[in-house]
Amino acid sequence: MKFILGSGSPRRRELLAQIGVVADDIRAPDIDETPHKAELPRPYCARMAREKVGAVTADRDDIVLCADTTVALGRRILGKPEDRKEAERFLRMLSGRRHKVITAVAVKRGDKMWERDVVSTVRMKNLSDPELGAYLDTGDWDGKAGGYGIQGPAGVLIPWISGSFTGIVGLPLAETANLLLAAGYPLYGEGA
Repeated sequence: MKFILGSGSPRRRELLAQIGVVADDIRAPDIDETPHKAELPRPYCARMAREKVGAVTADRDDIVLCADTTVALGRRILGKPEDRKEAERFLRMLSGRRHKVITAVAVKRGDKMWERDVVSTVRMKNLSDPELGAYLDTGDWDGKAGGYGIQGPAGVLIPWISGSFTGIVGLPLAETANLLLAAGYPLYGEGA
């Protein structure tokens, strides 16, 4: 049995390491992440995790974990910004407002799949132009849903959350541990 992480995200690797899980292999799937017409954020995020885990080639006894994190402002999905201009647009929309961060996790072993999503609420402070410019200058927005990562320099922009901090970062650890245990991963030395 091998544990395969279907994600190129260094944040997910770091989070898994916090619970003693190290991937035997990393195989980031290449799928179309375009939302369907009128698709809502939570179903979209769950579909992405399922499609990612389904796209990873693995042996029958291997355990594959994939996840997707989506930032939602109402019914609008804010994915990873294409460039600085789009990151600025996303952050201006989020400024002074509450929004949802959804992380869906899918674990596959053979023909079985376990999945869970976690929804957290985040409030971003009202951003001044200097704050926004300084954050954009860090480049930290690149590759992050909604144009920010709470665990980096954007942490100073987030005065309040309700939900899972690790879910907002990109992998809700309590729920992920339960999915891995269900799939037979020897977490905490169980079955080792």
